[in-house]
Amino acid sequence: MTGLTGRLHSTQPYALGLFRIVVGLLFACHGAAALFGVLGGAVGTHGGTVAAGTWPGWYAALIQLVGGALVLLGLGTRGAALIASGSMAYAYFDVHQKAALWPIQNGGEPSALYCWAFLLLVFTGSGAFGLDALFTRHSARREEPAAEQRPVAA
Repeated sequence: MTGLTGRLHSTQPYALGLFRIVVGLLFACHGAAALFGVLGGAVGTHGGTVAAGTWPGWYAALIQLVGGALVLLGLGTRGAALIASGSMAYAYFDVHQKAALWPIQNGGEPSALYCWAFLLLVFTGSGAFGLDALFTRHSARREEPAAEQRPVAA
């Protein structure tokens, strides 16, 4: 690869890492708003919170806060993103699609976008700047001597 394509390709892990950080932060903010009443509170509560243990709102907010924080940190990114993506698919099909088919009509655009963004992270991983990379490098270094040992053929 040469030229612009080569330069863009070499920066892909960093762009993916920044994407993960922004998506995780915004998602965690939704959970914090719903659980703690910060940042304007839960949607439709005029600055309040979602009642503890209520289905599905409280559990969705918990997934948003914890899943968003894990994705933000790049820790267990693929698993956290899979759960977050599924929760947003549930939100779209169970909550929003009852009102209308298209996200622009039913207010489900954030749910649809988060669902697809997290699904992308399931397949791409955390990219640069994630804690996953630190643990992967650390475990690879520990396993390296074992990989060099080869069985002796008789």
